[in-house]
Amino acid sequence: MANVNESIIDSRLRKLRDRMSNKNIEAVLICKRENYFYLSGFTGSSAFLLISKTDAFLITDFRYTEQSHIQAPDYEIVEYQGKLIDTLNNLIRRMSIKKLGFEDNYLTVEKFNQFKEGLETELLPIGSTIEQLRLIKDEEELVQIKKAVKIADDGFNHVIKYIKPGIKEIEIAAELEYYMKKQGALGVSFDTIVASGKRAALPHGVASEKVVEMGDVITLDFGCIYNNYCSDMTRTVFLGEPNKEILKIYNIVLKAQIEASKSAFAGLKGKEIDSVARNIIKENGYGPNFGHSLGHGVGIEVHEEPRLSISGEVLLENGMVVTVEPGIYVEGFGGVRIEDMVVINDDNPEILTSSTKDIIILENFS
Repeated sequence: MANVNESIIDSRLRKLRDRMSNKNIEAVLICKRENYFYLSGFTGSSAFLLISKTDAFLITDFRYTEQSHIQAPDYEIVEYQGKLIDTLNNLIRRMSIKKLGFEDNYLTVEKFNQFKEGLETELLPIGSTIEQLRLIKDEEELVQIKKAVKIADDGFNHVIKYIKPGIKEIEIAAELEYYMKKQGALGVSFDTIVASGKRAALPHGVASEKVVEMGDVITLDFGCIYNNYCSDMTRTVFLGEPNKEILKIYNIVLKAQIEASKSAFAGLKGKEIDSVARNIIKENGYGPNFGHSLGHGVGIEVHEEPRLSISGEVLLENGMVVTVEPGIYVEGFGGVRIEDMVVINDDNPEILTSSTKDIIILENFS
């Protein structure tokens, strides 16, 4: 990907350092890929950031030395060849670090114990400090997210022309994923869900060997990664004329999805948006059939804060990107889910996903 603008990285580092000062932490060690990308622009698969109030080091191995110089010009690049612990201790001594923050919500117990036993400093947990910084997307992030959304939208409009009786769910998924990659996607943001017929009652029915048949309802839940940012969308279509019950369910889900999306205002809690959709589904007699949360944040990770759920306490703020994806699932019968991505924008939420939510009946196959 193109380098992240240096001024943006500088702004992110300033915000992190402000939080470090508030927590009385001299430096932080960043190990999680999504977090070191956010703070440096480096996209390689192996790196560690050591950031103090005045210095910023990116530590990696020979494979990524050249790449890191190009992608992370704000950082002093350190290549380690022996033990990572030795390299870190050299830098800790050089900067006289007495208290080092670490990602306690990410490190395994094994890795934490290695750091605790080997590093010459006190380790202090920083919780979700970096993830909190990532909650509100800047303009550059929104550009990448919108492109990822467009690729997924285009993929949906392509794949519905491919679906016909007799092909397998995994073939539909493969066609969709191939198309998105041809449009510039780095890959899929999660395992593509294609759930047809009775399998549509599975909220996470990853594409299987099942052959789609006339009369099937088909749920397509998918997304892609573009320049390290994710998209996520769901549409439900019908192969041939649907029965009255599934049409009724579709229209209930559609109403819940539209009303909740329109209600995604800044200043509200995630649980308040969740309740809009949940109440509509409950009032129509399908409350027990909507068992998952309404939505989640999307960015560098496809599932991140804030959560739109019955327990979602995070206040929505301008620039947050969330999904709104109610569903109804009836075991042994089928189900419907509809999902858009939405940018919080005062009391005027911006709906990013553009694919139609009108009922789509696939027929007249050539």
